[in-house]
Amino acid sequence: MTEKGKRGTPTADRPTLNDGGSQSRPAYDLEERLLEYSVRIIRVADSLHPTRAGNHVAAQLLRSGTSPLPNHGEAESAESAADFIHKLRVCLKELRESRRWLRLIHQVPLIERPALIEPLIAETEELIRIFVASVYTVQRNKMQSAVVREDEALSERSAFGVGRSEFQVFLPSRE
Repeated sequence: MTEKGKRGTPTADRPTLNDGGSQSRPAYDLEERLLEYSVRIIRVADSLHPTRAGNHVAAQLLRSGTSPLPNHGEAESAESAADFIHKLRVCLKELRESRRWLRLIHQVPLIERPALIEPLIAETEELIRIFVASVYTVQRNKMQSAVVREDEALSERSAFGVGRSEFQVFLPSRE
């Protein structure tokens, strides 16, 4: 505890480190990667041809392509494992939508140099894989912890199916 009962930085607010926990420099920070992704999406949307189609696609891409960043922040503040999974799935849904808009921009093309979109499509694919793996991992861990809790609950029951805390011996009082 720091000054007057304030707590330190919660774990969810710290950068994700994949270098064994050293505090020197984060080797991988998903929030920063999503921030950079959002910046790239904004730049692409701003560079689309100012036609009816270009304006429509730009608006849709801005909504879906910038959404994973704040939704990831919401996931970090999730109230339960189910809430965390739900918010990760929202990020995943938005990334998949963004991939489709980017492919459309590339195919039409709605931009001067469509080849410039290809690295952003590749980054979208990588982010999708990261979120799919994250959802899978959390679901697997949630199921494993449910099995452990069930095993613990079963071990707390007597042969008669009565939990130890439910079985009480009543002794006559000595009053």
